[in-house]
Amino acid sequence: MSTQGEVAQGAGARGREAASPSQIPAPGWRDILVRVYRNVSQNRILAIAAGVAFYALLAIFPAIAAFVALYSLVADPAMIKEQFESLSGVLPVEAVSFVGDQINRVAAQGATKLGLASVIGLFVSLWSANAGMKAIFDALNVVYGEREKRGFLELNGVSLGFTLGGILFVALSLALMVVAPPVLDALSLGHGVERALSLARWPLLLVVVALAISLVYRYGPSRDTPQWRWVSWGGAFATVAWLIASALFSWYAANLGNFNGTYGSLGAVVGFMLWLWVSSIVLLAGAQLNAEMEHQTGKDTTEGAPRPMGERGAVMADTLGPSTGPSG
Repeated sequence: MSTQGEVAQGAGARGREAASPSQIPAPGWRDILVRVYRNVSQNRILAIAAGVAFYALLAIFPAIAAFVALYSLVADPAMIKEQFESLSGVLPVEAVSFVGDQINRVAAQGATKLGLASVIGLFVSLWSANAGMKAIFDALNVVYGEREKRGFLELNGVSLGFTLGGILFVALSLALMVVAPPVLDALSLGHGVERALSLARWPLLLVVVALAISLVYRYGPSRDTPQWRWVSWGGAFATVAWLIASALFSWYAANLGNFNGTYGSLGAVVGFMLWLWVSSIVLLAGAQLNAEMEHQTGKDTTEGAPRPMGERGAVMADTLGPSTGPSG
């Protein structure tokens, strides 16, 4: 890795003095993209993503239990499967089918009522689902070149917060899908306006997803908090790349991947886990992009007053990534 003494060498040509990603010129972006490509192999992103997918699969069952419990507090649990299937235009059929079946199984047990037993059950479900989020944090530490420095309480507090936040977001989003149509009808805004508002929910959902991914990039790794501008680009990239990857996976599964014929009754599980793996690769690739953008500049990319290299509490902010070609 380069040190602070290299900042002055080709600073303007490669973005070594960039205060934001938008100030990095083309030669600097070439450095970034080449390092991202190399680090996907060096950091074993594909293998680490497989580990994240495994823990995510284990976490999905308690997460669904917690999701149904929270959803049933604000809406009829019998509507969950129907509303979840409305995401079939975004998620692969295998994911919608597998998760939908699990939702049906849990929802069939009846609505959740507030009480000590239900609260304890909800906490146990959240704690079990929390393992998936901690696996993501561990993977992000690898991408950012960090080791876990947070104590037990801090680490689990942050990961539980993200786990609960993610479940609440999905529950409220699906509940709003139930509430929105009758509300729009009552307002009598006209068919054109209602149609526009109905279509606008998808771009809005993507913006919220990009924000959520950026939050994971910002607070997931064990390091000093990066500025928003150094995580939002990767969040936007991961969101768009995830949509494209999900669409391609859906096409592959529908036309080439006969999971049921190959794996029998495990076909749906295998298809869902492969989609989780692809999603994890995209998530970590977005984080790697953020990390190498920080690695390109000598400016302090962390929150707070600017500090010199070596005192910023983040490997990517405390060092410079190597150039990959001649100075422009």
